[in-house]
Amino acid sequence: MPLRNRVTPFGEIVAVAGRGTMMGNRGILHDEHKRLVKPWVVRRWIACVLERDGIRRAVMAPRRYTELFFLDEATAMSAGHRPCAECRRGDYRRFQSFWVRCRPEPRDADSMDLRLHADRLDGKMKRRYTAEIATLPDGAYVALDGEAWLLWNGRLHAWSETGYVRRRDRPSRGEVEVLTPRSFVEVIAAGYRPAVHPSAEDGSAPPVKGR
Repeated sequence: MPLRNRVTPFGEIVAVAGRGTMMGNRGILHDEHKRLVKPWVVRRWIACVLERDGIRRAVMAPRRYTELFFLDEATAMSAGHRPCAECRRGDYRRFQSFWVRCRPEPRDADSMDLRLHADRLDGKMKRRYTAEIATLPDGAYVALDGEAWLLWNGRLHAWSETGYVRRRDRPSRGEVEVLTPRSFVEVIAAGYRPAVHPSAEDGSAPPVKGR
């Protein structure tokens, strides 16, 4: 049975079979039986590569951080995770460079994480907001009919734990509920292009009629 360590664009941690293309953490969230007991414990939510230097980890080892898995970087950002400064140094530096274009604030990790944490959570719940869809960049997620949809290359792509399963044309106007935190949307709009699962690039997801 899959462990409860896969993360959706809604920021929820679920037990599903799809592992994804990226790993991350929010601290130690599990107990000695590999059961999730907390949704987060630190403000430093990061997204990491799956493999590095041949290092192998025992997933959900006692007293070690809980390995979380995302379909892709766009999903990780929607859930509130920024690039790791250690295993993804180049992406982290790019993220910082676009961060300072968006806001006159410090770009050190602690300062960014403080702002990101305020943007990702409303109390204990994921913070959402509405915006005109025409203003949103490719790489952001929106919620439609209870599902998470990625904006990418002029279309909307429906998320699943194994890939994007449906696509529809992106509306030219109208207000939508945005899942990706504001700070991430601003950084993406400034030029940071998050990595997405191949199913969003190759057109394999079947089209559906929009509303």
